[in-house]
Amino acid sequence: MSLNQATRVAVLLSIGQHPVTARARRADQDARALELALQLNHADVIPLHVGQLNEHNEAALRSYLGMGISQIKLIGNSDILLGLEQGVRESQANIVLCGSRAETGEGSGLVPYLLAKKLGWPIVSGLVSIEKLDQGSATLLQALPRGQRRKLKVSLPAVLAVDPAAAVARQSAFGPAQRGAITPQKLSSIEAVSGAEVKHNSALHSFLWQFQPAKKRPKRLKIIKATSARDRFKAAAAKADASGGKVLQGVSADDAANEIIKLLLEESVLNLDGHL
Repeated sequence: MSLNQATRVAVLLSIGQHPVTARARRADQDARALELALQLNHADVIPLHVGQLNEHNEAALRSYLGMGISQIKLIGNSDILLGLEQGVRESQANIVLCGSRAETGEGSGLVPYLLAKKLGWPIVSGLVSIEKLDQGSATLLQALPRGQRRKLKVSLPAVLAVDPAAAVARQSAFGPAQRGAITPQKLSSIEAVSGAEVKHNSALHSFLWQFQPAKKRPKRLKIIKATSARDRFKAAAAKADASGGKVLQGVSADDAANEIIKLLLEESVLNLDGHL
């Protein structure tokens, strides 16, 4: 792959979460983004992470180091978007690689788009691979629905959000993970933030998020599937099984409504609190 020597690739790394054990780990899509960056010949890879280093996330960050990078630049700023923007600008990167969404927290998938807007760069989502890098442009392969692919050419600098269909990240080696460095980076430009931005950010972070288990979704009634008109007619004309049914004749409206509610509760369509 032909590549200009001045190409600098900033890779945004976040803390992931194992879907079964809920333990902190390297985020799958961010690891794929780092894998794509490491496959670029003669590229200067600059891993960035915004947050604080503690015993909860150190092992996850070191798993990125175990992929073959020597250090991760740690930006200790409470505002993720502001820290990423200033980190990318000071690193003088012309390509930003990141996952499409985080595995923990809000995980809205808006960070790549908001960062591209702040930087004033174009953004390409669904990145599968970087086929070629020329002077001031990149030829990319983008994932489309139903397994299709599309080749794009984008002007640099640009933000590239990696698709889950990208190449799987290499395994993390224990030795390099322990020898690598997580270096705190102090950004001078962050101190020059206006008072309005600081007030806005503090208002956002003062909001307390509440997490609770998702409610069980209502169970749908059984639907008879038929392949032909004859089968559909037979299913519609067939008599219902009398073993579990009940015929109501000459009853009041209240009694009929109670029987209907009872049936809906048995079929898990209606909850005990009366909500669908």
